[in-house]
Amino acid sequence: MLWLQILILAVIQGVGEFLPISSSGHLVVGIALFEQFDRKISEPLTVNVLLHVGTLLAILVFYRRRIVRLLGRDRRMIPLLIVGTIPAVVVGLAVEMGPIADTLKTYLESALVAGWMFPVTGLILLWSARHEPGEGTCRELTYRSALLIGVAQAFAVLPGISRSGATIVTGLRVGLRRDEAATFSFLLAIPVIVAAGAYKSLLLLREPTETTSLGVLAVGLLVSFVVGLAALRWLIRWLDQGKLHWFAWWVIPLGVAVLAWQMSSGV
Repeated sequence: MLWLQILILAVIQGVGEFLPISSSGHLVVGIALFEQFDRKISEPLTVNVLLHVGTLLAILVFYRRRIVRLLGRDRRMIPLLIVGTIPAVVVGLAVEMGPIADTLKTYLESALVAGWMFPVTGLILLWSARHEPGEGTCRELTYRSALLIGVAQAFAVLPGISRSGATIVTGLRVGLRRDEAATFSFLLAIPVIVAAGAYKSLLLLREPTETTSLGVLAVGLLVSFVVGLAALRWLIRWLDQGKLHWFAWWVIPLGVAVLAWQMSSGV
């Protein structure tokens, strides 16, 4: 059964990391469903790290030319990305080391919270359809705009809030072209995923758990990479066509269904 669980979570991670439907929200709901049917994931931290590595690789492959350009004509973007990363770092430290870290983690792992937040993501996406994108590029962003996009990324720590959706919509709102909003969003994800993965890896080294089959983990990583790359291509195509808000018609009903399930279960 572990194989099937890992494959399902890998597909969820690959799709949800890029499509504006919240990978964290879907993973929280998926894990809650497994637990309800007595199929608890034995090493969720290990699995989480590996699946995020898979989607990180998808970003690196898809944006490889743009990443190389950061060392040349796009080097002005580096300080913009640093500024945009600050809010997520502050929130991440509060979640991991703050005085109420345990309480925060409880909420971030709650399917009920995800149920409330999915419709919020839907409203964000629907709101984006009411505004035309700008003509700006990432290199033309102001530090204030980069910080606003970073705040949107930090807000997506809540399960059910899509990181890609929140950051792309904010990018469009501050005047970026559709393709440039997506580019800044996913380049901004790289330091966050790397930092979170490194931190979780240190936790694993400090407190190792029972060994899960390397084959199972490798397959999960590969699936999250392949599915993530396909989902990223899908997102860019739909974004170019102005269809970003269409994903609202998935997350809003999903949120209602999750809320009904959680409340009926007495959670």
